[in-house]
Amino acid sequence: MLNLSVILEDSARRYPTKDAFIFMDTHLNYAQINGAANQVANGLRAAGIKQGDKVGLSCLNLPYFPMIYFGILKAGAVVVPLSVLLKRDEVEYHLKDSDAKAYFCFEGTAELPMGAEGHAGFERVDACEHFFMITAKPTDPSPIAGTKTLGMLMNGQSAETETAQTSAEDTAVIIYTSGTTGRPKGAELTHSNIMLNSILCTDITTCTRDDVQLIVLPLFHIFAMVVLMTAGIYKGTTNVLLPRFDGQAVLGLMQKHKVTIFAGVPTMYWGLLNADTSSFDLKGIAANLKMCASGGASLPLNVLENFEKKFNAKILEGYGMSEGSPVVTFSHSDFGRKPGSVGKPVWGVEVKIVDEDGNEMPIGEKGELIYRGHNVMKGYYNKPEANAQTIKNGWLHSGDVAIKDEDGFFFIVDRTKDMIIRGGLNVYPREVEEVIMKHEAVSLVAVIGIPDEQFGEEIQACVVLNEGTSLSETDLMAWTKERIAAYKYPRKIEFLDALPMNATGKILKKELRKK
Repeated sequence: MLNLSVILEDSARRYPTKDAFIFMDTHLNYAQINGAANQVANGLRAAGIKQGDKVGLSCLNLPYFPMIYFGILKAGAVVVPLSVLLKRDEVEYHLKDSDAKAYFCFEGTAELPMGAEGHAGFERVDACEHFFMITAKPTDPSPIAGTKTLGMLMNGQSAETETAQTSAEDTAVIIYTSGTTGRPKGAELTHSNIMLNSILCTDITTCTRDDVQLIVLPLFHIFAMVVLMTAGIYKGTTNVLLPRFDGQAVLGLMQKHKVTIFAGVPTMYWGLLNADTSSFDLKGIAANLKMCASGGASLPLNVLENFEKKFNAKILEGYGMSEGSPVVTFSHSDFGRKPGSVGKPVWGVEVKIVDEDGNEMPIGEKGELIYRGHNVMKGYYNKPEANAQTIKNGWLHSGDVAIKDEDGFFFIVDRTKDMIIRGGLNVYPREVEEVIMKHEAVSLVAVIGIPDEQFGEEIQACVVLNEGTSLSETDLMAWTKERIAAYKYPRKIEFLDALPMNATGKILKKELRKK
């Protein structure tokens, strides 16, 4: 038997009075988080939620997230974390697709009316019986008349509970893929999947109970949920929460709380590089910062180099996906790192690069990255056809193009779905982006394929320039052409003030293609 919530219970026994989560001026210790999770579990049981039922959760990076997350698990139910940016139609789709019986949703703000959108989506799903509004203060009434609140669910419930006896192979979380192609699919991750990934993450980050983690990556996303939240709780770290990325806010919290571990996506490192640091003690921040991790997308080499130079802190890159619970490969202090590489397979996971027929590719040759091990999901919820395409003989086919070098380090080249086929020749956007990023005037770039009558697809670069610089389309095109094969340079360049991103900071290439 195994229930992932044992990690919280264990840390609550070991470090009851230690700060578990800090949000603004609120400090909550491990005993308080565990007690609140017990109240949520008892409230859910009283509402009729049974073992195996699915429960949706839309919440910003607030202490309510871990309370509800572990409360759902303690009740033996399945957590369905949802993006805070979903609109009512999308909420409806996710609740229906996951067969959710209950839904917790934060009330939101005027700029982000999560509560209104979430409730409107919930109203369309007959099978979802319970809606609980998470209000800013537990005693606040719901902004939508007639709806129950998290405070009402917890009120009068005991701060002790008997945790449901789930199996290691029972589903703990259904995490939805970002849906860059087609509608999002729910990856079923077991208690064992997440437990083992959490444990190995603490080995990668050399995390101990003395560490202070800053969590600005959204907790509804698998990266923050496992690499930071569950791994941190397992070790008994203190976790500082920030609901929205802002370079100065991040630096301020790093300085105030003496943050030792930070994880982000590449756009966050780019944001920190471009933030005004004049009012911060960068040397002090760097002295405390022992570990930075990057994932979610490939980190441009010049961003990595400039960040490490400015902050005197190494960034270790890894590779993962929702279907892999999430970590598949990672740079590790034991075997070093190579800039641009996502490292080597993590403990208990095998990785291969194969061609379309499943044959392993020679060293240095491009192919699809596939993997197998304890981290592979059970499958997509109620999607047998997608499962048959994705998991073959125990190997999960990632859809990512990669190479392996002679030292066993893996390098992600691109998504197979992002690959551009120009006149019959394959062009990987990542390769073109790396070249363009080397231009001193370029701050950020995304390369996409656009329809073309002659070549089938043509290459377009969407570019954000560094502040105070200017560059013409012709000059950048000529500069790139000198440094890359003739069929790879962009024939169209568009200068933008910013690139569209999702809630986790990934660049939304599908939005750029619509323009």
